[in-house]
Amino acid sequence: MSPEFTRLRKVLADFVEKEPEIIEKLKKRARSLGLWNLFLPKQYTKSGAQLTTYEYGMLSEIMGRSILGPVATNCAAPDTGNMEVLLHYGTEEQKNKWLYPLLDSKIRSAFAMTEPAVASSDATNINTHIRKVGNEWVINGEKWWISNAGHPDCKVFFVLGVTSPDHPDIHRRHSVVIVPAGTPGFTIGRPMTIYGYDDAPHGHCEVSFKDVRVPLENIILGEGRGFEVIQGRLGPGKLKHTK
Repeated sequence: MSPEFTRLRKVLADFVEKEPEIIEKLKKRARSLGLWNLFLPKQYTKSGAQLTTYEYGMLSEIMGRSILGPVATNCAAPDTGNMEVLLHYGTEEQKNKWLYPLLDSKIRSAFAMTEPAVASSDATNINTHIRKVGNEWVINGEKWWISNAGHPDCKVFFVLGVTSPDHPDIHRRHSVVIVPAGTPGFTIGRPMTIYGYDDAPHGHCEVSFKDVRVPLENIILGEGRGFEVIQGRLGPGKLKHTK
């Protein structure tokens, strides 16, 4: 390689790697302007504003003009929906451990629902197995198109799976459990591509669960109530996605 290439490679690498520094500056600026957590009740925002869904939707259109807009204002999916899950359905312990770091943008998160082996557009087909063994949930299954999974700051995954496969009500068979990143048996696979565009390393990844164990208290809302959780998350979420 030529000396000019070597020089440009270093300059370019330095330039690209400074992006997190720029994002953090933008976050501080957004906080100072009261542009923070705008999708949440006023006690969680910096502006103290209580926006309607309609009002927030119009602001989302503005944020969505830039890929940096939602992240800089802490209004980026899938974190928005996950924060709402914890806010509305989480225990105090779950809020202390995951919600408050998310509110401060100290961590990122992911929601693991879609699976490669089933038609996931009908979520009753989701078949990742979550079974109770002693004082733990044991998780086995494959997921894909999991947004944020590859992000280096993604520290927590909300996983939908089957806990009561024989329940007569198909909408009471599933539950949502919290899986911290790095839990043994949990692995992140290849980033997916959309129309040939590779969203690596932060984007939509395959993930797998092989005898992943988490405490019983990591369940959201309760056993068999997964559909309540995902409908409460995805319903308003479809109106609030900013990119």
